[in-house]
Amino acid sequence: MADDLFESKPQAPLAEALRPVTLDDVIGQSHLIGAGKPLRLTFESGRPHSMILWGPPGVGKTTLARLTASAFGYEFIALSAVFSGVKDIRNAMEQAQQNLARGRKTILFVDEIHRFNKSQQDGLLPFVESGLVVLIGATTENPSFEVNSALLSRAQVYVLQVLSDDELRLLARRAQVRELPQLQLDDSAVNTLVGYADGDARRLLNLLEQTASAAAVAGVERVDADFLQSALTLNARRFDKGGDNFYDQISALHKSVRGSHPDAALYWLCRMLDGGADAKYLSRRVIRMAWEDIGLADPRALQIANDAAATFERLGSPEGELAIAQAVIYLAMAPKSNAGYQAYNEARAFIKSDKSREVPNHLRNAPTRLMKELGHGKLYRYAHDEPQAYAAGESYLPDGLPEPGWYRPVARGLEVKIADKLTQLRSLDEAARGASTARTTPDPSA
Repeated sequence: MADDLFESKPQAPLAEALRPVTLDDVIGQSHLIGAGKPLRLTFESGRPHSMILWGPPGVGKTTLARLTASAFGYEFIALSAVFSGVKDIRNAMEQAQQNLARGRKTILFVDEIHRFNKSQQDGLLPFVESGLVVLIGATTENPSFEVNSALLSRAQVYVLQVLSDDELRLLARRAQVRELPQLQLDDSAVNTLVGYADGDARRLLNLLEQTASAAAVAGVERVDADFLQSALTLNARRFDKGGDNFYDQISALHKSVRGSHPDAALYWLCRMLDGGADAKYLSRRVIRMAWEDIGLADPRALQIANDAAATFERLGSPEGELAIAQAVIYLAMAPKSNAGYQAYNEARAFIKSDKSREVPNHLRNAPTRLMKELGHGKLYRYAHDEPQAYAAGESYLPDGLPEPGWYRPVARGLEVKIADKLTQLRSLDEAARGASTARTTPDPSA
């Protein structure tokens, strides 16, 4: 009995038991493996090539790598960049050499390849270039940023997508029929599991395993959504705080506010909060939105964004998140202007490319007698002593620099009034300069 206990093999996880053995078994990624699609054509060509499989967890990256080796009759060597180093790479290449001596080619699969540093990635190059191995790298991070350009240029990048709800339902049915015939799920339970799987096939299969175990212990024959909520710990949705998914959702939130769609803005805000995003970070981004996309069209938006951030600092979660949500709604509905943002960027770009211009004498500071004797501040017109508190016709730019016109108010919100004010001041300038020209032009009749 004891011998049987120690000699018995552990039961394979459901995800491993259901791993596809042919390309036609794969659920999802039809844009890559459907008829006439890139990976399907590669399999049909009989000539594998190095590739980077980029996508979120649980979408089939490892499965496709294994199927590639199987389809072409290659040996399969797998490394995890999390646990492997240069020594492991060297050992893998020695194994590939031995495979080649036996007339067998090798596919080297590197999971989480973005975890390899530059020198480790460079260490793969000569073996890929020589054809000793066909490299298949899997990554959840954008390979444009995380994979060396030299390695990236020698591999085709394929983008894998999360599984749709229908694809996850198909996978759930397959799991029930093949491995879990005793598990009876009603429609509400399937929909709940699919929702919490969030496009991740591995997560769905893990949830199915947990459900089968919980139902067996509880003696439940048919599982519904209420049973799942009470029996399982259903984790938050897929969310990578430091990866592309994080920045994609931030981008969606910002663009929803800019696009004046409060419901969409709330959706993305709540998605990020539900996924564990730092609310302090989100509050700082909301302040940035106010300055970048609303600006002077509605200065109240800036104050509300700042107040929301301060409220969260004082109340914390979850109460303080309400303030951020209401700020997002206000910003979405506020009049939009990027005139200030554009003016700042244009001014910065001009300064970066222009020469260093001197401050005109009449604008210079004159705290000492010497500076006054040199003419600093001479002829400066104090605006408060002028009609309408405006020195009409005065110049505040360096000599020889024409009016650049960087700030162009939009016809929305408070900037309508700002534009009217600027138009009035420009007309006063033109009148003052016209009068000055008339005074300095000799009278030909004299």
